[in-house]
Amino acid sequence: MRLDLGLDVAALTAAIVDIESVSGNERALADAVEEALAPLPHLRVVRDGDTLVARTELGRDQRVILAGHLDTVPLNGNLPSRVEGDRLYGCGTTDMKSGVAVALKLAAALSAPSRDVTYVFYECEEVEADRNGLKRLVETRPGLLEGDFAVLMEPTGGLIEGGCQGTLRAEITVEGRRAHSARAWMGSNAIHSAGVVLDVLRAYEPARPVVDGLEYHEGLNAVFIRGGVAGNVIPDECVVTVNYRFAPDKSLAEAEAYVRDLFPGHRVTIVDGAPAARPGLDHPAAASFVAASGAAVRAKLGWTDVSRFSDLSVPAVNYGPGEPTLAHTKEEHVEIPLIADCERRMLAWLG
Repeated sequence: MRLDLGLDVAALTAAIVDIESVSGNERALADAVEEALAPLPHLRVVRDGDTLVARTELGRDQRVILAGHLDTVPLNGNLPSRVEGDRLYGCGTTDMKSGVAVALKLAAALSAPSRDVTYVFYECEEVEADRNGLKRLVETRPGLLEGDFAVLMEPTGGLIEGGCQGTLRAEITVEGRRAHSARAWMGSNAIHSAGVVLDVLRAYEPARPVVDGLEYHEGLNAVFIRGGVAGNVIPDECVVTVNYRFAPDKSLAEAEAYVRDLFPGHRVTIVDGAPAARPGLDHPAAASFVAASGAAVRAKLGWTDVSRFSDLSVPAVNYGPGEPTLAHTKEEHVEIPLIADCERRMLAWLG
């Protein structure tokens, strides 16, 4: 299927939605995007798997990056797309094919933007990180992602969400001593002793640091607990898994150290983690984006792929027409006026 970049942005969104691209099956959509962009003389197009990078090379003083993922979660009886009033329904309408459509319209329309632009359309964002096309570029072809500022076209309801929180999961192991439950006093119940860990979590007061003028709200919560051997055995181990969401004033290493310090005397194992990203709103490119868009700005409470840009020292924000609370739902939809508004604001910034 071909994509006509001359369509209005809502019609283009519908065309993109109707090319099914569940994670791992982005080939047809990646082919269509490449076919649409490759003839444009002002762009150099590079393909890496089912991830595409299109760059202007005009020698401007600044380079900005617009990025969006091509994949969606599995279908839920929500294709093909349909229009009802001012709403476009279908899998991926909000997360995030409407944002991809805006970026494609900009790529076609802006032959001489005010800043050099790198457009990135990548695969496998909705699945395990090792398959993520943007992660692969960061690790293997970082030169393609050099820039001063990045906008990830994630659904934000037309608001600007600066940076993102970091996240880590840690297993807190409480040790005891096994015994027969009929003679419990001869052992030490690790599940009972895990109350000390839960007390720390209950007493936690979330930090609310201000970073680049935006207030973040941290979180520390138990998300799993496991323990027990048999119905007649006093357990000798209990493991509480804790999720820490931290603001971008901490590095991942600092966040790990913070969690370890909270639980002295216990074995703390970091299971996984991803760094936060600063919004960098004091950078001239970011400031001009905020001014030109006229959109309200708030902190991103959650993790997104803007974190990958922080690995390259590129400040980034999230901005797109989709409504995040509708992502991954059967009735996923996007407000058509918001798509056009997003396109207009981005053109004002880059035109």
